[in-house]
Amino acid sequence: MAEKDKVGKNRAFRSGFVAILGRPNAGKSTLLNRLVGQKIAIVTSKPQTTRNRIQGIVTKPEGQVVFIDTPGLHEAKSALGRQMMREVAAALEGIDVLLLLVDASREEPGSAVRPQADELLLGKAQRFSGKTILALNKIDRLPKPKLLPLIESFAKAFEFAAIVPISALKGNGCDPLLAEILKQLPEGEPYFPEEQVTDQPERFLAAEIIREKAMKAMYHEVPYALGVFVEKFEETPKLLRIEALMNVERDSQKKILIGHKGETIKKIGTEARKELEAIFGTKIYLGLHVKVAPDWRDNPQKVRELDWRVQLEGLSDSTEEKQ
Repeated sequence: MAEKDKVGKNRAFRSGFVAILGRPNAGKSTLLNRLVGQKIAIVTSKPQTTRNRIQGIVTKPEGQVVFIDTPGLHEAKSALGRQMMREVAAALEGIDVLLLLVDASREEPGSAVRPQADELLLGKAQRFSGKTILALNKIDRLPKPKLLPLIESFAKAFEFAAIVPISALKGNGCDPLLAEILKQLPEGEPYFPEEQVTDQPERFLAAEIIREKAMKAMYHEVPYALGVFVEKFEETPKLLRIEALMNVERDSQKKILIGHKGETIKKIGTEARKELEAIFGTKIYLGLHVKVAPDWRDNPQKVRELDWRVQLEGLSDSTEEKQ
């Protein structure tokens, strides 16, 4: 596909897949939402919020970028952690550009030893055969005199196609970053329709929004023990009915999630329902239930059920059985 610019010259349309890779809490989901222009990935202050690959699609006159948000790169110690790292490995297969995202506010320019997480990131880049772009995020928190030494430090560590300072939260540098990414993509037709912004099913997004609201309401230990499973997603002309099960690992966590006289779970449900109604554009009934499932994060089967692809397989199987 080719288009004509204002001076009449043909411009080649570019399209491709870009994986966003970074340590926990680097701002990957915030960046994805910023680039897409709307919320498709949940964002909290807790690390390791993203558990599945999430595709966000950005279409511009000059090209289409299919972003793949990945779980934060970390040492996996549970079945859930191992599944998250498998998601990272799968995201790197068949991509055109690797986008490394680093929290610039945590770095120490000139340090002889890079933080372990950055060594893990650079190791992924070294094993990737395509172009790698580095985005230094949260520059709004970094004193300006420290930015140039930090850029020089990373430039010496690896030959990046580009190094772009950004603030995903405020939007600074995000347009130049997108322009650099488009420059590195191959010429080709778009993979998705222009109006599509994600490939995630609505029931998966519903589960993620519920989990986000619960994580924000919980104490520090509960978010990582929380799994949300949408058990019912029924659409009618006037109402969308969603029933979700929230798994925790201990009775004490269940009590925290429900709260005094059910106040906490009611707050979670209200906030999730309002946001989902805004996203889906319809009235929603949201039913939340809490169940104690001891050590579910170490249960490979339970962990697999969090993957929306597995959920859809289960729905397809149940539909075939009814027929």
